[in-house]
Amino acid sequence: MREGETPQGGDVPAPGRRSRRLAFAEQELRLISSLVLLIGLGLFFALPFVLSIGSVVFLPVVTALVLTVILSPLADKLNGWGLPNALAALCALLIFFAIVVLALGTILQPAIALFDDVPAMAQRVMTRFGEVREQFAWIATLNGQLAALMSADSTREVVLAAPSLLEQVAFATPSVILEIVLTLLMAYFMIEARVRLRQRLLFGRASFGTSIKAARVIREVQDRVAAYIFTVGWINAAVGVVVALGAWALGVDAPIMWGGLAALLNFLPYVGPIVMIALLGLFGIGTADTIPLGLVPALAYLALHTIEANFITPSILGARFTMNPVMILIALSYFTWIWGVFGALLSVPILLMLTALFDHIGKPNLVGFVFGEPLFATSLFDEHDSSNSADH
Repeated sequence: MREGETPQGGDVPAPGRRSRRLAFAEQELRLISSLVLLIGLGLFFALPFVLSIGSVVFLPVVTALVLTVILSPLADKLNGWGLPNALAALCALLIFFAIVVLALGTILQPAIALFDDVPAMAQRVMTRFGEVREQFAWIATLNGQLAALMSADSTREVVLAAPSLLEQVAFATPSVILEIVLTLLMAYFMIEARVRLRQRLLFGRASFGTSIKAARVIREVQDRVAAYIFTVGWINAAVGVVVALGAWALGVDAPIMWGGLAALLNFLPYVGPIVMIALLGLFGIGTADTIPLGLVPALAYLALHTIEANFITPSILGARFTMNPVMILIALSYFTWIWGVFGALLSVPILLMLTALFDHIGKPNLVGFVFGEPLFATSLFDEHDSSNSADH
């Protein structure tokens, strides 16, 4: 029976069969989307345990991948200047390593010189807080009475011997050096093989449209992460210079160290500036004559960070690099839980890579999916209908 004829013998019209097929396909697609969502949530909660246990294997790989994305534009530029591909990859990696060593040297060398003053500084901090505590002595008396009421008649304290800091550093140094060497080697080979990888991704696809999409994804991920790191690096370097000049003007010891520390900690959104304010507050209280005078460096840095984070950085980065603060904090806590400090440093580049990837493959509509909407904003059935209408 042709479409449009009157059904006879109880036959279902063609439009009715088509609507039933579409309804069944929608139910099937929703079931598959639910399974994909459950699998994704399971991986999200299971990955921290797998990645933390296998951090010796996974951390160098992820770090090398991030370094490859960041340094590939620099290697491409060096290659365009006439350097061979292998030499361009090596030079890009050496430039990055030199910058990291210079930044760490700027911080560690003055810190070692100030290390001898730490005991006296700590004693002054305890004295300042002791003076403040005397003003609230009634709270300490109340705590003592509560502790006396809750304590048992006879208790035995067991003290477990723990390794000292030097022993922990001595045990951890060989593994850290091995992971750094593995990371640099993997990053070099990944950067050196970037051209072959691009050709394989572009020309090894079944259709021309897929190749174009793969090329756009690769270019967007590389450009977004590299441009973000490069731009934020310049901004943080400027913040470090201002902090160093401000510390020198306020008479704070080792102003270069404080400038370098401010530049490095500023790569950690929200957490880094809080740590910097706490360090400046403790250092100022330990070296100044009074507590209000010791809080001046921390308050000055807080004012600088407020201006930089709310006006300067958003105006320079623009809407392209604007990320949800909640997503930044989730990524920061997620990867810090997995890999500690290294995970915190890698959290923002990984979030940028995932954001650029989802911008091309589509962001899942998690909230709308709960209320019956498709998991992705673009429905496959809408595309099917539009293609059919285009054919007609």
